[in-house]
Amino acid sequence: MSGGDGALLPMESEDELSNWDKGDLIQRLRRAETDKISALVQRGNLIKGVNRQLQEHLLEIRQLREVNGQLQEENQELRGLCCFLDEDRAKVHKLARDWQLFGRYAAKVMREDVGGYLRKLADLERLQAELVKENLGLRELCLLFEAGCGRGSDASPAGSSDLNIPCGPRDLGDGSSSTGSVGSPEQLHLVCSPQD
Repeated sequence: MSGGDGALLPMESEDELSNWDKGDLIQRLRRAETDKISALVQRGNLIKGVNRQLQEHLLEIRQLREVNGQLQEENQELRGLCCFLDEDRAKVHKLARDWQLFGRYAAKVMREDVGGYLRKLADLERLQAELVKENLGLRELCLLFEAGCGRGSDASPAGSSDLNIPCGPRDLGDGSSSTGSVGSPEQLHLVCSPQD
């Protein structure tokens, strides 16, 4: 027996091997060869499994590379979108600041205008009160003239012509006559001036 064949058999002393007959040795040799072939087949199956796993891993790596490329493209697009949105945000912020300044300016101008309008309104109300007071005085004066005209006509028929004061209906400043209001000195002068 060679040393290579003896390596397949269990480690036994040469004395024990010499006591075995030829049939036992052949049987043990065949069993060792069968075990070796089975081990080789098992090793081949393991290599096939490893190769199959390697192919699967390579396919996964290829797919991951494709996904990584797509994600990089999306990342680039998102970066561009973020830059655009940041510029848009800066524009909106500037526009909001400008509108705020414009609102403050407009509020200031409105306050000044409203203050001026209120002062003008107060002046107009004061002027209206003065005109009302003046109209009341003129109305009382016209009533006195009418009363004097009525007494003169009762005393003598020619009284009204002597006084040259028209005693017909006249406007008393209430807007009921179409000849205008007796609210101005010129109209009062026309009412009380001598008739031609």
